[in-house]
Amino acid sequence: MALDKEHLNYPKRGYGMDHAHYAWSMLSQRPPITWPNGARLALWINVNLQFFPLDQQGKPFAVPGGMTMPYPDLRHFTLRDYGNRVGIYRFLKAFDQYSIKPTFAFNTELAERLPYLLQRIVERGDEILCHGWNMDSLHYGGMDADEEARLVERSLSRLRELSGQAISGWISPARNESENTPQLLAANGVRYFCDWVNDDMPYPFHTAQGDLVAMPLSNELEDRFVMMNNLHSEQSWLEQVCDACDFLLQEAEQSGGRILALNIHPWMLGQPHRISKLEQALAYISSREGVWSAGATDIIDAWQQQAE
Repeated sequence: MALDKEHLNYPKRGYGMDHAHYAWSMLSQRPPITWPNGARLALWINVNLQFFPLDQQGKPFAVPGGMTMPYPDLRHFTLRDYGNRVGIYRFLKAFDQYSIKPTFAFNTELAERLPYLLQRIVERGDEILCHGWNMDSLHYGGMDADEEARLVERSLSRLRELSGQAISGWISPARNESENTPQLLAANGVRYFCDWVNDDMPYPFHTAQGDLVAMPLSNELEDRFVMMNNLHSEQSWLEQVCDACDFLLQEAEQSGGRILALNIHPWMLGQPHRISKLEQALAYISSREGVWSAGATDIIDAWQQQAE
């Protein structure tokens, strides 16, 4: 029996998606972008510096990459801590070796707990974005609006105070949001956020509190997703990154500049048996003609000058 036609009537139905956050368009139909010095591919490397509480509450769900064993799960807690004590310095050495300009996503509580690490990043002059309060402070549908507003304001204002940077970028813990998160970010002076991964290029994102830029940070090439979720090898991650680099460079020849976004974690790729794969990826990408390594804000600036 067919459904009555009234079941197909939906007042918010629109072209592309059923909301007014952005004007839906196909990437292939947008005007081409050219990166500085004629580059075809912008390399954006986002390094996640995270704090996973030992007494994880898991509200409303256990955060990916977090504690999995009964309290106290010291095995996983100290593995995450390894990234901030050891792995990150292998990252920095590799970035300097291949002239890479990374961006660092800090949990604000980690910035409080490890001031020496924050200071090291600040002294390098690299861009810092806010990764929420900690990895167990999730934003989610049904969350009390006032509670979330306080959490967003606290995370941003404290990280700005500690770092001395304006902090204009955001990525939510677990990339999870409530229906209010984007407008709370706009109300707190955030320029771009990285939770939505439905594109290969930035796009304007409208909220009741002002406009943001949605800066897509690929989940498909994330080290944790590839190796922990998909159970692929380190070599497979490397091959996927190099394949993506080659394809995007080729696509850019016909369609304009593209972004290769790599979201990585020092507790994953900073391990002794994995760091060489990051180094090989950076060596390969750096050897390709037409690649521009830049921070998130530099990429957005170059895009906005042409797209708006």
